[in-house]
Order: sequence, then structure tokens, then C-alpha cells
Amino acid sequence: MSGDVGPLLQRWRKARRLSQLGLAAEAAVSVRHLCFIETGRARPSRTMVLRLADVLDVPLRERNTLLLAAGFAPEYQESTLDAPAFTVVRQAIDAILAQQEPHPAVVMDRDWTIRRANTAAEHFFGFLLAGHPPVPGPANVLRLMFHPDGVRPYVTNWPEVAHALVRRVRREALGGITDERAQRILDEVLAYPDVPASIAATDPAAPLLPVVPVHFARDGRRFDYFSTVTTLGTPQDVTLQELRIECFFPAAAPAP
Repeated sequence: MSGDVGPLLQRWRKARRLSQLGLAAEAAVSVRHLCFIETGRARPSRTMVLRLADVLDVPLRERNTLLLAAGFAPEYQESTLDAPAFTVVRQAIDAILAQQEPHPAVVMDRDWTIRRANTAAEHFFGFLLAGHPPVPGPANVLRLMFHPDGVRPYVTNWPEVAHALVRRVRREALGGITDERAQRILDEVLAYPDVPASIAATDPAAPLLPVVPVHFARDGRRFDYFSTVTTLGTPQDVTLQELRIECFFPAAAPAP
């Protein structure tokens, strides 16, 4: 098992576009030793794994994976959001959701599944989804946006939003490498009926506008939004690091 950590570290090093010399210099380790670690000829200590992971800015979940691959116990807990230790965090999240009223706000996890929502979001998406059969699986931003029974029919600029959302999934992934669970969801939604192949082929390196308006319309009512994403600073728990709070704000309607 310990020999598996080398290729994983090499994968993260290449994702960061660092040479062995560059990583060795930043981690204060010899290039020779780093080379031996990556090729499995040397077993890194627990401290070394964590030091390299820190330099490579590896997300907490994947740091645990590196430790397990090196033969060590995980370092970081993965708690449930309702854990007693998260009382203050839940209060902070609740305050953000409440402050966003009367406009929608949702809390998403690593694979874009909605974990919490404010009252405005529940009412707004309930209005858009009224009369539709349930979208399969847990409430998930990607499924809701791409499934034909989701909100997709009511997004008047859907192609623009879909392209931007695919780029976001690929570029906002923690650590810069798309999470496997998020990738599975993305593959699923891109296979939904009438999703153009051009959206699946979206280049993640293409320029991403800082603000992408989303225009909704149903039953003669129009809603124009843009959104911002908040993350929790310097978390030491896997669950907390992977949470994102997306808040929707009124945007100017496009010219007719």
C-alpha cells in the first residue's frame, strides 16, 4: 500500500505544474529523495507526506488518501454537518442564509448536492418545479439545471449558463482536480436528453466571466439573478472544507 503514494504525489505535483526541483525546493527536501518517493524506492514519513501535501495545496480529503496510501492513519476528520462541534458553524451558515432573504441562497457539498437552503430558495425553486415529476436523486444543482424536468425549461439563457456551470465544476474543484463524485454527476447530466455536445466539450481553460447572469421566466414572471460563492476559511474538517454557500442577487434584466 505504501508504494501507492508516489504516483499520487506525482499526479498532484504535475497538476500544480511543478518540477521535482521546484517541489523539492519549496518542501526543503532533496530532489533525489523526492524522486525516490515518487518512484516508490523510498517510503515517506507521515510528516513528509503532510509537508508535501501542504506545499501542493492538496485538499483535506485527498491528504487523507495520501496518508492511507503511505500506510498511515488519516489526519483529518469528516464530520456530519449536524455534529455538536459544528454548532457555531451552523449558526454562521444560518445567519448567512437568513441575511440573504428575500433572495435565494443554498449550501452545497463537494458534488453540488444541496445540503441546506433558505426560505426564499425553497419557495423560488418550488415555484419553478411545480407540476414537474421529481428530478432523480438528491436535490443537486447540476441535476436541477440540466435535467429536462428541472429548472432548465425556465432558464432563458440556458446555453450560456450551462457552459459556465461546466467550466465552474472543472475549475472550482478543490485542489484544481475535479472530484470523482462531482465528475460522475457531471457525466450524468451531460448525458441528459438534448444537452448539446458542445457543452460537454467546454474548455475549462477558457475565460470564465466573474459574473454570469441567470435569467428565469415562468408563467409571465421574470427573475434575473447573478450569484456569489462563499467558502469557510481555513477549515480542518473535510466536510467543512467542501461546503460552499451560493447566494443569488438581483441582476439587471437584459435589453429586449
